Amino acid sequence: MARSTARSAENPETPRGNDAPNPVWFKPVMFGFMLVGLIWILVYYVSQASWPVPSLGPWNIMVGFGIMFIGFLMTTRWR
Repeated sequence: MARSTARSAENPETPRGNDAPNPVWFKPVMFGFMLVGLIWILVYYVSQASWPVPSLGPWNIMVGFGIMFIGFLMTTRWR
C-alpha cells in the first residue's frame, strides 16, 4: 500500500526542468519587446528623427532593433 501512494505522489506526467512550460507572462513580454522595438523604429521614421530620442539620431534604429532582438531571443526559450 505504501508503494502505490508513493507512486501517485510522484506523478511522472508533471513536466520538470527544461520541459516545464513557460510562465503566463512570458509570451506577452516576448511579443511586447518585438512590438515596442517596431514602434520605436516607426516613430523615428514618421517623426523625421525628432522622436523618440533626438540626441541619438540614426542610433534610434539600432535601439529599436536591439529591443526587437531581445524579443526574438526570448523565442528560443518559448515552449
